[in-house]
Amino acid sequence: MDINKLDLNLLVTLDTLLAERNVTRAAKRLNLSQPALSARLTRLREILGDQLLLPVQRGMLPTQRALELQAPLHEALESVRRVVAEGASFEASTAQATITIAASDYVQYSVLLQLTAVLRTEAPGIRIVWRTIDASVLMAQMERGEVDLALMTPESAPEQLRMRKLYRERYVAIVRTHHPLVQGSIGLDVFCALDHVVVSPQGGGFSGPTDIALEAIGRRRRVVLSAPAFLIVPEIIARSDMIALVPQCILHDRSDRLQTLEPPLQVPGYDMAMVWHDRTTTHPVQRWLREKIAKLANSVAGVIAETR
Repeated sequence: MDINKLDLNLLVTLDTLLAERNVTRAAKRLNLSQPALSARLTRLREILGDQLLLPVQRGMLPTQRALELQAPLHEALESVRRVVAEGASFEASTAQATITIAASDYVQYSVLLQLTAVLRTEAPGIRIVWRTIDASVLMAQMERGEVDLALMTPESAPEQLRMRKLYRERYVAIVRTHHPLVQGSIGLDVFCALDHVVVSPQGGGFSGPTDIALEAIGRRRRVVLSAPAFLIVPEIIARSDMIALVPQCILHDRSDRLQTLEPPLQVPGYDMAMVWHDRTTTHPVQRWLREKIAKLANSVAGVIAETR
């Protein structure tokens, strides 16, 4: 094998093909046509003396030689990217990029909505794609370059991803402003007697952290509605005599028709974190964007702290 025949483009192509194991997706990531990608694969096979990837019914299957190359090749390319990125200058005002961020609906509302305003002013060439987060496939999406950044709880994040904790969320109770049984505060008996709304992202769940806290003190509540996401819950509560526990941060500018109350029992909050893949760690645009999100998250944390 003549190593001098291997240029950087061929190595990046092999790294991408081994990550995707699909010619169409790899070509899309590399911004190549499928014939151009196939030509590079043919060249790699000739130089390395191995088929590398074999066509199967769904995608491509790496050979044993390809599997042996995958990890060291990826690490070597990441080292090259880090060296290049460290010396690269970055101007947000002229940067051009499309970044995909995965998050739940209420995190999009509380953090990413502010991010769009910042980008329009400071980095108008950066476009953002919001995706609903699915922790079960997040690692694969990041490996394929389909998601660049995610906002989620640390417990649900794949352990292989890099992480930065952002803020601590807390639950508050909400009822409508002119509720017939609740004004200003709520006791445990009334809390348990009211009809409750819970959020079940997977659909159909009728229990959550509040039920665990109630069970610990020998109490129960009546859950009558399971919603798929938090953002709809304030509107449901404002139009009914039901009650819900929601993250404090979703109530910004939405409290004119609601009472926000301290729950009559301790319901533990949770941490929110930002996670990303090694491949984007040193990318100038990605680093700049992560810092912006961290600053916005600090303002969210400040709002939560002020309401205590």
